[in-house]
Amino acid sequence: MSQLHQMSGKSDATKREWSRFKYPQSLYKYGITLGVVLFIIYSLHYLNVDLSRLFGIFGRLGDLLANRYYPPDIEYIKDADYIGSIIETIQMAYLGALFGILISIFLGWFAAYNVSPSRRYLYPVARVVTMLFRSVHEMIWAILFVTILGFGMLPGVLALTMFSVGFAGKLFAEEIEAIHMGEVEAIRAMGGNHLQVFVYGVVPQVRVALTGIAIYTWDVAFRAATVVGFVGAGGMGWYLKRNVMQIETHRTAAILLSILILVIISEFISAWARNYVSKAK
Repeated sequence: MSQLHQMSGKSDATKREWSRFKYPQSLYKYGITLGVVLFIIYSLHYLNVDLSRLFGIFGRLGDLLANRYYPPDIEYIKDADYIGSIIETIQMAYLGALFGILISIFLGWFAAYNVSPSRRYLYPVARVVTMLFRSVHEMIWAILFVTILGFGMLPGVLALTMFSVGFAGKLFAEEIEAIHMGEVEAIRAMGGNHLQVFVYGVVPQVRVALTGIAIYTWDVAFRAATVVGFVGAGGMGWYLKRNVMQIETHRTAAILLSILILVIISEFISAWARNYVSKAK
């Protein structure tokens, strides 16, 4: 009888523990949520953001496009020089993404704690470098390299390389840190060095994921390449800057339309490539 009483007491205790509201975890969760809401309200009030103005934004935008940017000057973007700038933009994006991805593979390897050749030196340095490259916007990189090297595609390629390193390096490192360590430990037990561990134990596990990240990196780099020329880094951005400054709104509309079309084409190509890679699993 006493055993049944003890068992019932244990079951009652178990039932009492099963609760959706768990103190103090729930208190922290609701407190953080309330704090975020109060901060948003305070920010809107402090910045004097008039949300009522948003209701008429589409009407004003439609009026602006109809009266100033329509119709776009399609003949302007058919010019041979402008088409040449499109080709330069594609080349710039390709080279920047390619160099950035190649650097990111090694940087991601060094920044992955579980397989880094040196957790004491290479790991923190690689993490800091990745954080530094990711924290600086591609336009800032473009301005910096244009200031140092002058106008042209070289500053654009270097800016996109830095951008791609920061973008892909962190993703590569996180993907490597999520691998199964069984293969890695087996190669280490057989006397394999760091490079052999990476090539035979890590790469086969992340090959498909790294390919997908590389494709996505090129896609993002291409979008960035369309505007880095705005600061003199070559490509379509230079034409965009010139026509914006000259208030050539119809030509600006045509350039924006061409950028939109190219981005959509790039998105379809990237989606097809990612789908093809995912099926390779």
